[in-house]
Amino acid sequence: MSQKQVSYYEDFNEIEKKIWSLLIRAVNDRNSEFRTPVFICGDRDNLDGRVVVLRKVDDKNNYIQFHSDIRSTKINTIKNNSNCSLLFYGKKEKIQIRMRVKSELHYDDEITKESWNKTGHISRKCYLVTKGPGTKSENPTSGLDSKLDNFDFSKEESEKGYKNFCVIKCKIKSIEWLYLAAKGHRRALINLEGSKKFSWLIP
Repeated sequence: MSQKQVSYYEDFNEIEKKIWSLLIRAVNDRNSEFRTPVFICGDRDNLDGRVVVLRKVDDKNNYIQFHSDIRSTKINTIKNNSNCSLLFYGKKEKIQIRMRVKSELHYDDEITKESWNKTGHISRKCYLVTKGPGTKSENPTSGLDSKLDNFDFSKEESEKGYKNFCVIKCKIKSIEWLYLAAKGHRRALINLEGSKKFSWLIP
């Protein structure tokens, strides 16, 4: 990307507009570098991160959400400490986004039903594993029986995976933005708790 000055170089409103445009596009654009952030949760002695797929963005209410298996180890982690963070980076845009969030778990409710109905039956495969993600195995395995492993199942059969499906909805507390530019990096913080506040930071 060209290093010429862009509209969001030193303008808080343009920075915020750019952030949301990148996230909203990432929900439907499989090639977006902002589609698969790193989600980090844990406590003081045990932090854990993993890549997730962005599934919904609500710029009016400052929420983002993604899907998970209810049996995943991160579920209990979130129950014990809902304060989490997400890290996005786009090499082409030269933009890093760090978020502090409060995570909400949704299971078998209107939010999960809406998300499940939008999930194609092939994409539901990972929720059909017999045992939960991270379970130890004697052999290398996908956790699926051979029929499911070969995508040989109908949409009706995929409905069995709903019992393992959940949505993690993240209320964004703050967004830290970093733009890398040869002529001088720029870094800013948007505090979304209470009255919205913008601050410049040293990169």
